[in-house]
Amino acid sequence: MHPINSAGSFQGEEPDSPFAIEGSYLDRSHYADELRRGGLDITFVSEHRPIEAYTKALADAGFLIERLHEPPLPEGAVGSPRNRRWRRLPLFLHMRAVKAHTGD
Repeated sequence: MHPINSAGSFQGEEPDSPFAIEGSYLDRSHYADELRRGGLDITFVSEHRPIEAYTKALADAGFLIERLHEPPLPEGAVGSPRNRRWRRLPLFLHMRAVKAHTGD
């Protein structure tokens, strides 16, 4: 998932509803999503981190980022007018990294 998703939320259900970030995108934060599916209660506990946290972790481990891509939601994936709002923000963050050569 792209970290913009955990940084904020849409302010309504309409396709053109604004997306707002309360607080700071740059600060780490913990959150939990609670769902009920098929009679089961499910809790997903997550941590928001900005893109810099991911790129720093790769660099600290000796990797170089070759490519970073924020693919748009494909038109065919929009199943309802409500989901059209996700065409305006990236849902996913793809990175390709390679191990840096140390010259040894």
